[in-house]
Amino acid sequence: MTSALKNTVDELKYWVAFDRIQGVGRVRVQALLQRFGRLSDAWKAAESDLRTSGVDERIVQAIMSERSHTDPDEELDRLARANVRALTWDDREYPALLKETDDPPPVLYVRGALSAADEWAVSVVGTRRPTPYGRQVAEELAHQLAANRVCVVSGLARGVDAIAHRAALQAGGRTVAVMASGLDIVYPPEHAKLAGEIAEQGALVSEQPLGTEPRGDFFPRRNRIMSGMSLGVLVVEGDFKSGALITARFANDQNREVFAVPGSIFSPQSRGTNDLIQQGAKLVRKVDDVLEELNLTMAPQQIEMQELIPATDTEADLLRHISKEPVHIDEVCRQSGLPAATVSSVLAMMELKGLIKQMAPMAYVTTRHARRVSGGAASGR
Repeated sequence: MTSALKNTVDELKYWVAFDRIQGVGRVRVQALLQRFGRLSDAWKAAESDLRTSGVDERIVQAIMSERSHTDPDEELDRLARANVRALTWDDREYPALLKETDDPPPVLYVRGALSAADEWAVSVVGTRRPTPYGRQVAEELAHQLAANRVCVVSGLARGVDAIAHRAALQAGGRTVAVMASGLDIVYPPEHAKLAGEIAEQGALVSEQPLGTEPRGDFFPRRNRIMSGMSLGVLVVEGDFKSGALITARFANDQNREVFAVPGSIFSPQSRGTNDLIQQGAKLVRKVDDVLEELNLTMAPQQIEMQELIPATDTEADLLRHISKEPVHIDEVCRQSGLPAATVSSVLAMMELKGLIKQMAPMAYVTTRHARRVSGGAASGR
């Protein structure tokens, strides 16, 4: 094992150990890092030093108590035995979209494998008691998303969630299930086989440590991860108090797109979705309504192009002159100082790769992918 890798593993075990302490979440982890630089140093710090980190006395006592009977090395061994990996904010595999949000979990547990292609993801959510119409719509839309190489994210719950996962698997696509328990405890238990299939063809993820039983307040927090990992949230059916609508609210807060399938005005399962549409969610009649809004109509080609052709210095330079507001190609030429023929050909390639989108004739805006790719080019990717 190289020195750099050993240092990374040594540090990881302290992230996992701290993650077992109730009340040590994103804010307190950031406070500890700001005070000590590394969580390994925070774990070994004296009680008086912990008090200077800005965490309250209750948490200081929780840390002192937990570390007296917690072995960080054993925590990593436990994960290995369960075939689960732990990702921190600093890991390259940590979902980039989730990291953009205001409340990303410090540690994300993964069974299976996350892929760079999962950044092309849509959460498909809905009621646990779908109507026959809702079942048909969820199955068809999830299948078509997966067939277009869009990763289907959902929550492994009964009803629409399970339908969406199974449809994605049947289409041969990727799907990610975000759980409200430790990854060694499948809830509901009848979805154990489905969870295993998802881990084979995608990933199970959770912010909860191993051994954590599902709890009522964990489910809404789970929903912020689902929307945070996705470009948009598609609500198939749900009443006003449905968990699916909580996911839609998180999506709004995270600047994600919200989509809703219309339903009968007489159906309780459609009251929430119809209300979302009235409030401005995009009405979905077919999968193209989602793909076009998210610039994913050429997702298979975009994924292939991004995998095969890295961002160039020229792309990175042009991205600096394109924003979320439409910019005409003439303005890009003027600001970049590059010949029009060069700008035109590079912009065409960038559009194919999904880095930019043409909003009007010869006027472009960036997509979410563009910010990360431009950063990669600037760092010598």
